[in-house]
Amino acid sequence: MSNRRYATILLVVFALIFAALAIDPVDRFVWALENALVALGMIIFIASHRSFRFSKLSYTLIFLFFCLHEIGSHYTYSLVPYDAWFKAVFGSSFNEIFGWERNHYDRLIHFLFGVLLAYPMREIFHRIAEARGFWGYFLPVCLTMTMSLIYELIEWGAAEVFGGDLGMAYLGTQGDIWDSHKDSLLATIGAVLSMAVALIINLWLQRDFGREWATSLKVKHPEPLGEEAIRKMLDEDKSSKDKPANR
Repeated sequence: MSNRRYATILLVVFALIFAALAIDPVDRFVWALENALVALGMIIFIASHRSFRFSKLSYTLIFLFFCLHEIGSHYTYSLVPYDAWFKAVFGSSFNEIFGWERNHYDRLIHFLFGVLLAYPMREIFHRIAEARGFWGYFLPVCLTMTMSLIYELIEWGAAEVFGGDLGMAYLGTQGDIWDSHKDSLLATIGAVLSMAVALIINLWLQRDFGREWATSLKVKHPEPLGEEAIRKMLDEDKSSKDKPANR
């Protein structure tokens, strides 16, 4: 099965899940806010599918994350009844087992943001920016941290703009003043674990792993940048202007 067909199937399945969970959400306005970025992501994926197609693995990871996110947007993250579901199946409270008092579904999704999306980020860096060796594992973690920070800023901004119960429901801190810090930390940990797995697999299967890693850390351009590069460009520009015009 081609990547294009596989992506189309996942897109159709996600559309069905999205439509089902869009029916009578706990809070329609929170649902709309939570899905604004999902809509943007879908537009980007569809618009770029001709020039850049992910691997089936990356498409699957992205699909899983979006599906789990839709559950959170349907119930609002702080009200996802995972504890009731667990108790109905196993007869005991999941939160009580771990001594938790808050709803931790949002923590899970931030952790899975790193676990599930770091590899697609690695694929982007590897195939577009040609990030090899060390940088192919380090940069996806950095981007995960950056995107987690940006999302927390978006949440804060939305809470400031909308205020009241809607802002607090979207922010979802549940009274924890360190909520944003913990969410970003979990996303980072998830990305580190994901890249660790990718590193171990490549270390096992990639014959030139050591050489690629060493090459990635070597200086490729010994000339300094900054004022040296600016001076060089100015000299080249001056030289090109001083040359007599061809007749």
